[in-house]
Amino acid sequence: MSGDLARGPRTPLPAYPQVLCYTGYVPKNLTLALDDNLLRAARKAAIDRNTSVNQLVRDFLSRLARETDQQGAALARLEEIFRADRIQVGRRTWKRQDLHER
Repeated sequence: MSGDLARGPRTPLPAYPQVLCYTGYVPKNLTLALDDNLLRAARKAAIDRNTSVNQLVRDFLSRLARETDQQGAALARLEEIFRADRIQVGRRTWKRQDLHER
């Protein structure tokens, strides 16, 4: 008991329940307005693929984002190549009519 007093007084627990804040990944909801025929076709496609319309939309958006990232990276690489790799072209030693001679 004397050891407990050496650490100082205990802080009383709160009378209300504590709620821990969840700060990790939380999926976000998205509401779509779809034509009945489109939704019906999407449901059929989901059934054929043994998945849900929700998963089809997630997969599509993931693919779209990935392709956009890849296109952006490819364009950035092309710009880098165009800036860095200049081709030296010599003087023109031909005439236009030379190109069309048979």
